[in-house]
Amino acid sequence: MAEGDAGPGAAAGRLVLVGTPIGNLGDLSPRAAAALAAADVVAAEDTRRSRVLLGHAGVRTPLVSYHEHNEERRTGELVERIAAGDTVALVTDAGTPGISDPGYRLVRATAERGLSVEAVPGPVAAVQALVVSGLPTDRFAFEGFLPRRAGPRRRRLGELAADPRTLVFYVAPHRAGDDLAAMAEVFGDRDAALARELTKRHEDVWRAPLPALAERAAAEPPRGEVTVVVAGSPGGAPTELTSAALAARVAEQVAAGVSRRDAVTRVAESTGAPRRRVYQAAVDHHD
Repeated sequence: MAEGDAGPGAAAGRLVLVGTPIGNLGDLSPRAAAALAAADVVAAEDTRRSRVLLGHAGVRTPLVSYHEHNEERRTGELVERIAAGDTVALVTDAGTPGISDPGYRLVRATAERGLSVEAVPGPVAAVQALVVSGLPTDRFAFEGFLPRRAGPRRRRLGELAADPRTLVFYVAPHRAGDDLAAMAEVFGDRDAALARELTKRHEDVWRAPLPALAERAAAEPPRGEVTVVVAGSPGGAPTELTSAALAARVAEQVAAGVSRRDAVTRVAESTGAPRRRVYQAAVDHHD
């Protein structure tokens, strides 16, 4: 037994992941409110925002910060509190902890100590956007945020170009135009939806092919939290890959240490695209 773990007969604590509203405070469930009230401490990504939520629910549980800048240090502190018998409730600014937000490390560290981890379900923007998008929901992949730099972003999109599943992305509003333009370049003229301010008074969903969405986002930058849902590859046919997608695959091979000549050959063989087309794509999209 590790030092600090609860011994026989000791009152072991627990970690409770509490899903919170993604915009509308009325979406806080009675069970979530009860879990927050019963905890010894609430670990919050932004204590100021969470204090508003707790006040709305009439909860007076103490708050401590838990975010990407103190996650490594505070994880150990919180696990020790759980081992000593405390109940720690974890919340993020909005939605379910651990989904593109802090939480994974704390869950893993708590579980590795043999301590209890529970979850109180709540809203997830990715799922909310998916179900209102009008796109297929039977199979989907959540991709979170894309890389900020153009090259890595294009390479990541290239890896997804042949995926037949509906794709869901989180997008920072100030990068929506660039991200959508990159998606249109790699994915082509696929149907997509941009959902913003979900569950709030000004909730809005734009549904259009990717090029049209990119054009609108450039001319009318969206405000608030943004989620983008994109139709999967039609049949996943490799011959339908765009030039940008082919270039992304070449770049991936080159980054792994393969010469450009060999990378072009490998991509042509694996996709069925003519070698000349793959080579030209790599030249046209070279950073």
